Amino acid sequence: MGELPAFELFEHTADTGMRVRGQDLKELFANAALGMISIMADPRAVNQTNSLPVDIEGEDLPGLLVAWLNEIIYLIEAKEMLFSRFEIDRLGAGKLAGAVAGEAIDPTRHDLRAQIKACTYHELKLGKEDSHWVAEVIFDV
Repeated sequence: MGELPAFELFEHTADTGMRVRGQDLKELFANAALGMISIMADPRAVNQTNSLPVDIEGEDLPGLLVAWLNEIIYLIEAKEMLFSRFEIDRLGAGKLAGAVAGEAIDPTRHDLRAQIKACTYHELKLGKEDSHWVAEVIFDV
């Protein structure tokens, strides 16, 4: 049996859903960010020329995942950047510290797709399945 994909998208009414996997929580959170970016643009076309720190809090692990993804959405809008590398240095006790790397949005180079307004709590799931972590999130597009 082949290796499972890091993330897969699914339709959800007027929104877009994503099921994401990781061997550990840090990988799960990084894969979730990469999957979200892939809805918006092709992350392979995004150079990693600038890095921004991310330091967020959440009530629990699912809440922390939503906060992480919404912080990246905020940075995309506020800094007019796209990201393709996601590093998580610390994750636990309702806190996440790390960095995102990318570059300024360039419509001539970046194949801009859907715009994501927010990651929602609707039908949010996060837990362990066998030996890996799995999450399902719904994005408001």
